[in-house]
Amino acid sequence: MARGPESNLWQRIKKQCPPKCHLTRIESSTGLGIPDVHLCWDGLPFWLELKVTKANAVRVSPHQVAWNMAYHARGGKSFYLVEAASPSDLYLFEGNRGAELMDQGLACGGSRFEDLASLFKALRPLLL
Repeated sequence: MARGPESNLWQRIKKQCPPKCHLTRIESSTGLGIPDVHLCWDGLPFWLELKVTKANAVRVSPHQVAWNMAYHARGGKSFYLVEAASPSDLYLFEGNRGAELMDQGLACGGSRFEDLASLFKALRPLLL
């Protein structure tokens, strides 16, 4: 069975995850809006919603926006991680920016990274 683009991103994250990081991919059809990946990095828990796009537009569902907004409002850390096909960059958006991401796509201005190593390095302070 061929893997989809988000599955390929997940495989890369698993292989390049920092030390002291435990991660679990959540595949649930019943929990509408729950992000794709739960991570606990050296005692700091957070969620990642994985997205891959070939253009500016990013497909974010209203359920994903609602879940991330509610989680963020209660002090939880969650992020949308978007891989753009051209150029092949990664964009990170905090969980409370889902509505902007849904409406404006990548143009709403997330943090851009060339690789997972630089993303994880920049992510660490956001979790503290």
